[in-house]
Amino acid sequence: MLQTSKPSTWRSAQNLVPLPYRRVSVQPYVGPMTEEAITTLLMSREAYRRTDFIVLRGENEQNAVVAITRAESEPLFSQITSVEVLALPETCVYVERDEVDTANRSALAGVAHELGIGPEGTVVVKGLYDHVNFIHRPNPLVVRVIEVAPPEPPKLFGLAKQVLSYADLPPMRLELERIEVRDLAESVHPAVYLVPCRSGGLDDLPAPVYFLDEHPERHNWTMIGCERSLQFHRHFYGDEPPRVEMCPRRIAGQRGDATLVKCCLLETHIEKDDNMMIVPWGSDLAMVEAALRKLSEEVQYA
Repeated sequence: MLQTSKPSTWRSAQNLVPLPYRRVSVQPYVGPMTEEAITTLLMSREAYRRTDFIVLRGENEQNAVVAITRAESEPLFSQITSVEVLALPETCVYVERDEVDTANRSALAGVAHELGIGPEGTVVVKGLYDHVNFIHRPNPLVVRVIEVAPPEPPKLFGLAKQVLSYADLPPMRLELERIEVRDLAESVHPAVYLVPCRSGGLDDLPAPVYFLDEHPERHNWTMIGCERSLQFHRHFYGDEPPRVEMCPRRIAGQRGDATLVKCCLLETHIEKDDNMMIVPWGSDLAMVEAALRKLSEEVQYA
């Protein structure tokens, strides 16, 4: 979980990302990278008043990460009074990723996932603006985003990625579960299709296609749509056509894992259903951020 205060030991903390990253000092190190040697050396030194963690860069690309305490917090420099070694070379990886914002927890968790580093490791990243930070024992919340496609990229997935690029949230990793609207459409073989609008990219199906939002003349069609589309159809034509469901919420069903979906029956608010957050079809970034925040607060990490 997101670490907001010092536990009895930093070493056991999952998803530890020091913020602001000025709390992290990067220092060269010469000598054996053992807990005893590192502790002996650092206990003989002073540290800057904003330094709480030190990344040690040793020979042969060996790295370590430690947490420290200082005798005083007001003087510019103060004697180091305790050292806790969080990671030694066996579990510590240092990488450079120029595009990664090292103040972003999910971005750091993404680098760890890319490298195959799990909850027993530590990843130090030199990233955007040459700033250095680390994630210790990465175990991000995995959020499954269930979304229809096209458009491309699937809209809700794109919004969630954008939110994680700036929002102050615990580390998360998004997994897209695509619902291919074309596959839904091709699961039936009607003489005519009716789809909600042109933005679905379905104007080249193997039968004529009409668009509900254009209120075309009634045909003997099968509709690819959700409950709201059905309501529109009743209003326009006074009946209900054969229909293939395309609502992500209905298709997803009940899920035990953290899940984000949208539903056009919601218009102005978000809903929680067990470990699933549902946002309106026309969600904005604020709604998606609120949904992800709710998931981070209430869903247990693996």
